[in-house]
Amino acid sequence: MTDVLIIGGGIVGLAIADELLRVHPDLDVEIHDKETSLAQHASGRNSGVLHAGFYYYPDSMKARLTRVGNSLLREFCAERGVAVRDVGKVVVTRSAEELPLLHDLYERGVTNGVELEVIDERRLAELEPLAKTHEQALWSPTTGSADPMAVITALAARVQERGGRVVLGSSVRAAGPGWVTTSEGYRSVGHVVNAAGLHADTVGRWFGVGEEYRMLPFKGLYWYGSWPAGRLQRHVYPVPDPRNPFLGVHLTVAADGRAKIGPTAIPALSREAYSGVSGLSAGEAWQVARTLPRFLASPHHDAKSLIASEMPKYLHSHLVKEAAQLVPSVRPEDFRTKGRAGIRAQLFDTRRNRLEMDFVVRPGPRSTHVLNAVSPGWTTALAMARDVVADWRME
Repeated sequence: MTDVLIIGGGIVGLAIADELLRVHPDLDVEIHDKETSLAQHASGRNSGVLHAGFYYYPDSMKARLTRVGNSLLREFCAERGVAVRDVGKVVVTRSAEELPLLHDLYERGVTNGVELEVIDERRLAELEPLAKTHEQALWSPTTGSADPMAVITALAARVQERGGRVVLGSSVRAAGPGWVTTSEGYRSVGHVVNAAGLHADTVGRWFGVGEEYRMLPFKGLYWYGSWPAGRLQRHVYPVPDPRNPFLGVHLTVAADGRAKIGPTAIPALSREAYSGVSGLSAGEAWQVARTLPRFLASPHHDAKSLIASEMPKYLHSHLVKEAAQLVPSVRPEDFRTKGRAGIRAQLFDTRRNRLEMDFVVRPGPRSTHVLNAVSPGWTTALAMARDVVADWRME
């Protein structure tokens, strides 16, 4: 019998396996992923930004884990020879109305123990000459970049070195306390870890966990620039709307130095609908159609404004125009290479009629469920794994 079977081979599943084997080296640990290669979903399709941790409210898991996760991920990359690009981030304002929100971000970040500085236009010009702000901006020196695929590959290698098994092309079709059924057949297991990402809510319901949640997928589109590597020196972000869990269109510097624009937060009809009708599921589309009106009517979010602002971003010209508010030298002809689209696995709480803004990790019968690990989940994965394993109870 396998001691621990982890459903999902993304960065969260791999990080939990890695930490389990570090602390409990005698455990028999397997990771099962339905894809035939690693990082085919959020873990390989994200921006690769190492977040610093200043966006999140101090009493949240995101605030507690992001600063630590940033440090742990940097240590891991140094150990495994994965390059980290220390570009930092500037958050710019577009009007006087955004200045109080900027200062709120600063105060929140300081409370979270994050190194931050409020800067003026002159200092911004020194840090990132291409960026534009209204009077003031925020400087985050500990924000960086790394290649998501390189991190995943290195982490999977360390899991295997520690004795774990990564089983690709193995779909988990059903599970319950003490058992799973994969595409290879029925298995007895001691403990199941649900790190299924886009499908974590489904797996949770097999165990009676998180039944109040439904997945609302949002599509993220990216466009890469033709600028020489290093022309854009820093990540450039807008001040986000605090009522929604998205950071707005921004410019980032990839690990290879290329500039890119994105992501969007466009509602999607299915969890894996990355391109056109590919990946569409009638059942998932029906669930989204039933849940989306409740999101639109929620008093907790400015959902209608979000949808109205996001849908035009399907148009390349509109997306680039948004980015040009932050970096005026951005031109449509310079950003023509489309990146891999991503789907954000965003949970909607049907009891409170609101998007789940924080991470959600819950115990279940002979199981542990990572139900919500959206951004900055990539940055925090190693820290989240430490949390999960510190509370570990094998029934």
